[in-house]
Amino acid sequence: MSGTIGSLLMAVALFVGSHFFLSSLRIRAPLAAALGENGFRALYSVVALAALTWVIAAYRDAPYVELWPVGMGLLHLPVLLMPFASVLAVAGLTSRNVTMVGGESVAREPAPVSGIATITRHPFLWAVTLWAASHILANGDLAGLVLFGGLGILSVGGMLHIDYRRSQILGADWGPVRLSSSAVPFLAAIQGRHRIDWRGIGWLRLFAGLALYAVLPVVHPWIAGSPIMPMYLLDMIR
Repeated sequence: MSGTIGSLLMAVALFVGSHFFLSSLRIRAPLAAALGENGFRALYSVVALAALTWVIAAYRDAPYVELWPVGMGLLHLPVLLMPFASVLAVAGLTSRNVTMVGGESVAREPAPVSGIATITRHPFLWAVTLWAASHILANGDLAGLVLFGGLGILSVGGMLHIDYRRSQILGADWGPVRLSSSAVPFLAAIQGRHRIDWRGIGWLRLFAGLALYAVLPVVHPWIAGSPIMPMYLLDMIR
């Protein structure tokens, strides 16, 4: 089935499904007890890497099947959304947060919600969500819908899954985190449950995120095999 939408669908299903399966409480707990925490994370990483390798290969070989015409408005959507995604990704990966891997101990600190977590307690997953949604619309094809739709399901479902796991593991310690933060960006601040901690986020993370966004057009052809802008737009610029 190589070079078909079916192959891509199976690869994406394995990648997304393995994340939810291995991280579920009923599966994770016994595996971590048997392998140790580091052993479990190693297994998780190997499975994810193997599935991701299949996803990339299947996507590159998948046929192009147009679902809707992509106009200039949709083509510019990633340009508008990716700066926010880049900042969220950098801040999420460089900030201590109760929802990050191994972040359970943050819930027991005097200020469990700070920095980027005062905007959303799932900054990195929101970065993936914005990236996936903008690329679905800007590609307009079946392979793109399968790939980015699967990653969107993983990121949005991951927020719900992580919140549930943290509530079960942390018990009463999860209450202050849930009440003073939100999964939806800015919702806790809008509702007056917490102020945005701009100082905790810091200018450095903002600049680093924008620097990442500036680098994306350079590395995009190498990563995705195509320039960010279609060739006719590049010809117009030249």
